[in-house]
Amino acid sequence: MEEVDVTLRVDGEEHRLTVDTRTTLLDALRERLGNTSPKKGCDHGQCGACTILLDGRRVNSCLALAVAYEGSDITTADGLAENGELHPMQRAFIEHDGFQCGYCTPGQIVSAVGMLDEVEAGWPSHVTGDVSAEEITLSDAEIRERMSGNLCRCGAYANIVPAIREITEERARR
Repeated sequence: MEEVDVTLRVDGEEHRLTVDTRTTLLDALRERLGNTSPKKGCDHGQCGACTILLDGRRVNSCLALAVAYEGSDITTADGLAENGELHPMQRAFIEHDGFQCGYCTPGQIVSAVGMLDEVEAGWPSHVTGDVSAEEITLSDAEIRERMSGNLCRCGAYANIVPAIREITEERARR
């Protein structure tokens, strides 16, 4: 067992830790820093409950080793809120009742925020009709495809898609 020092910037705050080189970001966040926002669901990268934004990109934190992300910018669902105000996606999930038990909700919300950034950057998905189009239109099928890495055991998808759609429409009006 080898331990190393690592500095992680989580939700805007820097943390210096000594971790085993096999420690995942998920375990470092939850067990060492007390940040319970990312959840340990499958621990195999299949459910998305542990989704975080790593330097702005969606990542399953259960598959990422903490030592590989020295100095990286990590955002959890807790870090989306600013100045005591919920992030628009967090508000939309509440308003649309986009959760039941709530276990997957932080990962769903973080993934949705990352997904919308990917759309704004012009990244097509498997169901994007015209990959050469300058702007991607987010149909319900497109949202479902892009969020397919985040599972909800309760089946709240009927409310998750409209929550994401609301934020998509708000961004389009800006």
